[in-house]
Amino acid sequence: MLEIARHKMSKLHSDIQFVHGFSFELPYPENAFDRVISSLMFHHLTREDKSKTLHEVYRVLRPGGELHIADWGKAQNAIMRTAFFSVQLLDGFLTTTDHVTGVFPELIRKAGFADVKEENRFMTVYGTLSLYSAKKLD
Repeated sequence: MLEIARHKMSKLHSDIQFVHGFSFELPYPENAFDRVISSLMFHHLTREDKSKTLHEVYRVLRPGGELHIADWGKAQNAIMRTAFFSVQLLDGFLTTTDHVTGVFPELIRKAGFADVKEENRFMTVYGTLSLYSAKKLD
């Protein structure tokens, strides 16, 4: 996947760097970034790996840094809960339950983040998509 991304960026003459690594062992020093953005990745992780990843993100963010996540959120209603079953059948119940039941924001708080908010939510054919934000204060 990284080679495909590199090839696409070379066509655009972009100098974006792609780094291979694991989300729970980020290859960056402490306080290296102002922002971390994640899109539809956390629901693939076990609760343990979600927690490890959130602690790693906290470690690499500078004080005042922000975390922004787009991922599946708590089902807004019975229709959204039913729609989300298709995601759970594909991606697994173990990794997705924290999202559909609304536990995920608490995991973000437990990693040390402050001002954890669900900024917006959208009803989709697959369930509720939530946009979260959080800050590293110290």
